[in-house]
Amino acid sequence: MKKAQIIIIPTPGIGNLVPAVEFAQHLTNTDQRFIATIFIISFPQRPLVGAYVDSRATTATGSVRFVHLPPLDPPSPDQYKAPLGFISLMIEKHKPHVKHAINNLVSTESESDSVPLAGLFVDMFCTSMIDVAGELGVPCYLYFASPAAFLGFMLHLPTLQTRVTTDFDDSDTEFTIPGFANSVPSRVFPPTMLKIKEDGNYWFLHHGGRYKETKGIIVNTFRELEPYALNSFLDSDVPSVYPIGPVIDHHGSGRWHSDRAHHDDIMKWLDPHPPSSVVFLCFGSMGSLSGAQVREIATGLERTGYRFVLAIRQPPKGTLDLPTDYMDLKEIMPDGFLERTAGIGLVCGWVPQVSILAHKAIGGFVSHCGWNSILESLWYGVPIATWPVYAEQQMNAFEMVKELGLAVEISLDYRAGSSDLVLAEEVERGVRRLMDDDGEVRIKWTEMSENSRKAVMENGSSFTALANLIGELMAAI
Repeated sequence: MKKAQIIIIPTPGIGNLVPAVEFAQHLTNTDQRFIATIFIISFPQRPLVGAYVDSRATTATGSVRFVHLPPLDPPSPDQYKAPLGFISLMIEKHKPHVKHAINNLVSTESESDSVPLAGLFVDMFCTSMIDVAGELGVPCYLYFASPAAFLGFMLHLPTLQTRVTTDFDDSDTEFTIPGFANSVPSRVFPPTMLKIKEDGNYWFLHHGGRYKETKGIIVNTFRELEPYALNSFLDSDVPSVYPIGPVIDHHGSGRWHSDRAHHDDIMKWLDPHPPSSVVFLCFGSMGSLSGAQVREIATGLERTGYRFVLAIRQPPKGTLDLPTDYMDLKEIMPDGFLERTAGIGLVCGWVPQVSILAHKAIGGFVSHCGWNSILESLWYGVPIATWPVYAEQQMNAFEMVKELGLAVEISLDYRAGSSDLVLAEEVERGVRRLMDDDGEVRIKWTEMSENSRKAVMENGSSFTALANLIGELMAAI
C-alpha cells in the first residue's frame, strides 16, 4: 500500500495546537496510508502546552507522532511589543531547526521503508515556515483553525490597509470584507491590530499577506455553516480551500489537565440537574475578567434565577503570562452571593469545557466565541450567547449574530483589559434570551448542529472536501 507522510507545524498555544493535532488524527484515521508528524515548538510561558502534548503523545495512534524542536533563546524584548510579535519572531527563529528536522526525518528512513513527504502544513501564525517548504521543494499548505469568514478578512488585509489613514479603533467606518455579506464595523476587528502602526497590526498584515503562497488552505469549518464565506473564494486568486470540519477534541482538557478531581467534582455537581436547565459561562484558556466585571455577571445571574456554572479567571500579571484562578472567590463576588446561590450555582476557575458542553444539564453557553468553542457547542447542540474577549473572537461573534443569525448577542466588541463593563442588566437580559427563547435562533442552531455531524459523515460536505485533499496529496508523491 502506497504510504505518505505530512508534517504539521502549529503555533505553540492551546487554541492553535489542539485543532492541528486533531486534524492530524482525523486525517490518519480517515486514510491509513498517512503518517502525521507534529513539530512542537517549546514555549515555557505556556505550561498547558507541555501538559497537552505529553498527554496526546501517549494517547495518539501510531500514525501520529510528535517531534520536539530544540529550545531556543526567546526574542529580545526590544524586537516586539505585542504577544503576537513575540510568538511570530520565536517561530521564525526555528526555521533552520525545522529544515534540519525535516531532512533528518526523511533521511533516517531506510530505502525499503521510506515514506514520501506529501506536504508541510503550517498554521495561521507559522507562515515563516513557507520559506522552509520552498527551500526543500515540499508542497506547503495552510491549516486555518478559525472560520472561513476570518480567512477572508486575513486575505483582504493588504488591500484594506491601503485604504485607511487612521487607527481602526478611532473610526466608526464599516468595511466591505470578502467573506462577509454585511459590512463589518472596525470595532469588531481583532483588538491587537486596531492601531495600524503598532506591532500587532504589522504581524496580522504580515501573516495574512503570505497565505496565498501556499498550495491549499484547509479550514476547520463546514460548507453548511459558512456557504457565503466559502463561495467568496471561488473564481479568485486564493489557493484551493478545503472545509473539512468540524474537527473537535471530544475529550477536551479533562483528558490532560492535572486537576482530574476537580473535573469529576463538576460532573457530579451537574448530574442531578434537569436536562437543559443550566447556563454555562466560560471565557477561554486565555480569557480573564476584572473583579468589577465578575460582580456584574454575578448580579445579573442571580436576578435570572437560573442554575449556572460560572468559570472565571483573573487577568495575567505579565504580557506573556496566562490568566490564573482567583484565590478567594468571596473577595470578588457581591456580599453573600456564594451563600445565596449555593444550591443553584457553581463558581470556579479552570473547567473541562468539552465535558461540560456534552452534559445533558447544559442548556446554554455564554461564550468567548473562540472558534473551537463554537464548533464544540454546535456539535453538542448547546446554543450560544456571545461575549468575545480577545484574538478574532469579536469577528466570530459578529459572524454568528449578524451574518448567520445563530447566536444571542450579549456583546460583540468587549475586549480583555477594557474599562468598559457589561452591566448586570445586560447579562440578565442576554441569559434570559438564551435560556428562554424557543424561537428562530434556537431552531436554526438545532438544524446547524445536525448539519455539523452530517458534514463529516460519509458523503458529507467535509468528508468530500477531505477526500479531495487526500487525492491531491497522494497525486503529488
